[in-house]
Amino acid sequence: MPHACIQALYLPPKQTTSSPHSWTPTALTLGLTLMLAACSPSTPTGDSGGLGGTPPPAQVGVVTVKTGDVGLVTELPGRLEASRIAQVRARVAGIVQKRLFIEGSAVQAGQALFQIDASPYQATLASAQASVTKAEANLMQTSAQAERFKPLIEAKAISQQEFINAQAAQKLAAADVAVAKATEQTARINLGYAAITSPISGRIGRALVTEGALVGQGEATPMALVQQIDPMYINFTQSAAEVMKLRRAMESGQLKRAGNQAASVKVVLEDGTEYAKPGKLLFSDLTVDSTSGQITLRAEVPNPNGILLPGLFVRVRLEQAQISNAITLPQQAVTRTPQGDSVMVVDTDGKVSPRPIKVGGQQSGEWVILNGLQNGDQVMVDGFQKLRAGAPVKPVPWQASGAAPAKTASSPVGTVSAATSPASAAR
Repeated sequence: MPHACIQALYLPPKQTTSSPHSWTPTALTLGLTLMLAACSPSTPTGDSGGLGGTPPPAQVGVVTVKTGDVGLVTELPGRLEASRIAQVRARVAGIVQKRLFIEGSAVQAGQALFQIDASPYQATLASAQASVTKAEANLMQTSAQAERFKPLIEAKAISQQEFINAQAAQKLAAADVAVAKATEQTARINLGYAAITSPISGRIGRALVTEGALVGQGEATPMALVQQIDPMYINFTQSAAEVMKLRRAMESGQLKRAGNQAASVKVVLEDGTEYAKPGKLLFSDLTVDSTSGQITLRAEVPNPNGILLPGLFVRVRLEQAQISNAITLPQQAVTRTPQGDSVMVVDTDGKVSPRPIKVGGQQSGEWVILNGLQNGDQVMVDGFQKLRAGAPVKPVPWQASGAAPAKTASSPVGTVSAATSPASAAR
């Protein structure tokens, strides 16, 4: 109220003795009422900025729930191994004369790698060949004598014993030829061993011996290692209890197999990136490790560019089964607490309410929801800071941002181990 009006209210009217009239109570009341009405400011009406206005509903990002088949991915640690490993060894004794390969290069099966001094083995082969020639000459002579004795024995010009001796000498000469040829073959093989070749195709490592080294003296000396790294094997283990729960869940119909072929395998490298080429599961071991309760599995993954190396630790994402009528949600839409997991659902009137859910693992950075939601439900993904108690919201479709990885709406409690997802689904 303006200061002048306040003064007017509290300032009594002047009365003089010469005034012919005096104030009456009714007139005084009417005057005060008119003065208050004139001095009071007008109160605007409407919703645009007044004290009694209602703000518009806050916009929040939502995703509409759609059910479908979701693969249950188990992530397990594994180690890479070459699909074939061959040790190059010296099979004959001798001095290494040459190394015929570049360390770390690719080699082919049968490619010469080392040359051992072959002169002693060449001499041995020549001696064996001479022995063969001598034995064949002796066989020729004894055979001719046996042929000459045939008509003589028929004419009884010689004794039976002489004829038997001639036949025995012929067979003995034939045996000597066979022994000489075997000795020649052995000498030829040893001569071939002097040129050491690669038994398989692959990549060869460093040379374990140098020129001038004496190898093969009393033992097969290791000289190099050749490994075939395309394809590569991945050896990893899985809990036997989880495998049994997974099989029971598939037998009961809760889960179904991930396709008719071998289970799909994806490799996650040490820096967190996913290897471009998928692999396949080869087999599961039949024996459970008595100390750890783990079952060993092996997968095969192509490696044409040689990116994967033997001995490297990786993580294996293995899709062994699928769950029907499951839902995937962005991780920031799910609030995870020790008391349970929940999401915020927006109804048709724009009202927001929490909904308890059951999380069964993760798939491609999203949580797999086993139950608690239905087709058509609108789940909040962002805009949580805009919520007001009891106030409606305006849902708008949420668009994923590729600038940064998604974060959960709750305080981080760590990701659920994907190795437990089959067990959760089985329960």
